[in-house]
Amino acid sequence: MFIDEARIHVKAGDGGNGCVSFRREKAVPKGGPDGGDGGGGGSVIFYTDPNKDTLLDFAGKHHWKAERGEGGMGAKCYGTKGEDLRIPVPLGTQVFDSDHQILIIDLDKPGMEVVIAKGGHGGKGNWHFKSATNQTPRFAQPGTEGAERNLQLKLKLIADVGLVGMPNAGKSTLLSSISAARPKVADYPFTTLEPQLGIVELDKDRRMVFADIPGLIEGASHGAGLGTNFLKHIERTKIIVHLLDLFPPDGSDPAANYKTIRKELEAFSPLLADKREIIAPNKTDLSTDDGEALAKLKKKLKGKRVIPISGATRNGLAELLEVVWGELAKERTEDAKPALEELPPKRLPPHKRADLAKQAEEQAQAKLNAPWPMS
Repeated sequence: MFIDEARIHVKAGDGGNGCVSFRREKAVPKGGPDGGDGGGGGSVIFYTDPNKDTLLDFAGKHHWKAERGEGGMGAKCYGTKGEDLRIPVPLGTQVFDSDHQILIIDLDKPGMEVVIAKGGHGGKGNWHFKSATNQTPRFAQPGTEGAERNLQLKLKLIADVGLVGMPNAGKSTLLSSISAARPKVADYPFTTLEPQLGIVELDKDRRMVFADIPGLIEGASHGAGLGTNFLKHIERTKIIVHLLDLFPPDGSDPAANYKTIRKELEAFSPLLADKREIIAPNKTDLSTDDGEALAKLKKKLKGKRVIPISGATRNGLAELLEVVWGELAKERTEDAKPALEELPPKRLPPHKRADLAKQAEEQAQAKLNAPWPMS
């Protein structure tokens, strides 16, 4: 089951109370206070786990609580610290404070972790409070309460390329043809009910992650069809491959279908309108008109990059993937620009400046060629 939203309550552990105790030993008539400190409460920590791809763990459990700290003891013995509650979440999880409607953290990188609710501090034992005027303090400090928050979790899948289009445009067939993913394929609308990810390897050094987004229809940005449930998942993609059924079963115009989906993407988020886009008219294997339908579509979409394909027969897929990789490389280069711009100041000796500049270029190139992290 694909769960991409959840509401939960987290509570960090309370700190343990300090202890009131006095030393009692033979031949030590004035032992004095020796109450130990309480242990700190455990914190609630979120961390990214590449083996998880859904928020299903939160569907049936809404309260998450870390362990409280142990109280202090005599002989200046400190209480044990409460164990932290470490919660794994999938890459792309956004954590919101639902009471204040603010984004706390966007866990969009491997290895990220964040303390969502900090544990309480342990209270000090009575030995801390002895003084010349109060040699037998009979009080200790209580532990502080751990933080608690109401959270809303939203998952936005992280992929390089998003496949969008009308229902039955052939997105699932295409994904199964270019990757090891096996989404459901059938001859009726909305066969894909949840996003599917597939790894596409052109060679050992070139790898991309494709996301098959359930079919969109007119009014999707306002909740029609599967609505906005899955539009958010293509906000993180760098490239959009827009699949068009060249011969729609309902006799509709492929160009009009393209404009309908574009309108919905733009209505949902202006960011989607600015993403690099490649149009792929699909099912060219069904053509019986010597390419007339394709030529008509290209004329109506003049100025757009159009690459005809057939997901079933694999015609045109090699060209499409090469073009997608080229566009993705441009995006990654732009992401790496800050590393190139952070060059050393000119006051450094020329040879040191050149070495550091070369190092920055190598780091940027490494980022460009880095494969998608997988478990």
